[in-house]
Amino acid sequence: MNRHLDLAMLLVLTFSTGMVDAIGYLGFDKVFTGNMTGNVVILGMGLAGAEDVPVLRPTLALVFFLFGAALAGRILGDIGETWQRRTTLIFASVAVGCAGLSIYVGLMPDPEVGLAGTIFTSALSTLMGAQAAAARKMKIADVTTVVVTSTIVGLGSDSRLAGGNSVRWVRRFLAVVLILVGALAGAATLMLNQWIGIAVVAVIIAITTIIGHLGARKRALAETAETTPSHA
Repeated sequence: MNRHLDLAMLLVLTFSTGMVDAIGYLGFDKVFTGNMTGNVVILGMGLAGAEDVPVLRPTLALVFFLFGAALAGRILGDIGETWQRRTTLIFASVAVGCAGLSIYVGLMPDPEVGLAGTIFTSALSTLMGAQAAAARKMKIADVTTVVVTSTIVGLGSDSRLAGGNSVRWVRRFLAVVLILVGALAGAATLMLNQWIGIAVVAVIIAITTIIGHLGARKRALAETAETTPSHA
C-alpha cells in the first residue's frame, strides 16, 4: 500500500506544530501547546520555584491536550492505519478550531494576558491533542506531528556513522527541519500580530485535510476497482 501522501500530509502538520509551539511559547507566557515534553519540563522548573516560569498554563495545557487526545481517540475508534472519514473529521475540526482561535485572539485587546491567554493556550492544546491522536492512529513511523526527539534518536542511532543503514533518514530529517522552520515562521508572525500565525496554521491544516481526504478517497476507489470483478 502506497502511503506517501499520508506521510507528506503529516510532515506538513509537523511544520504547523512548529508554528503553534513558537506562538504559544513566545507569545503566551512560555507554554507549549503541541510539544508536551517541553511543558512537563517547564512545569517541573516552575514547581521548583524558578523565577518567571509559569505553572498554571503548562498544567492546563497538559490536561487539555490529554482531553483532546482522549476525545479524538474515542471518535476515531479502531479505524486502522489509513486515512478515513473520521480522520478527516478530526483534522477538519482542528482547522476550524484554529480559525476560531485566530478570531478570538484578533478581537481580544490583550489576548496573552490573564484569563484570555489561559483560555487560548488550553483550547489550542485540546486541538493539538486531537491532531496528535489522529496522526498516531495513522502509524507513520517517525512522524508524530508534535515531537521529534525520538525521530532525532532514530536519525542518529540508525545512521551509517553508528553502523546502521540510515533507514527512513529522509522523513526523519524532514520532520526535524520542518518543525524547526515552522517555529521560525511562527516566531516571525508574532512580529505582526498573534492572530496571524494561528490563522496561517488554520489554513495549512485545512488544506492538508482536503488533500489528505481526496487522496484517501481516490485510493479507496482504486482499491475497489481492483477487487471488483470485470464482466466482459
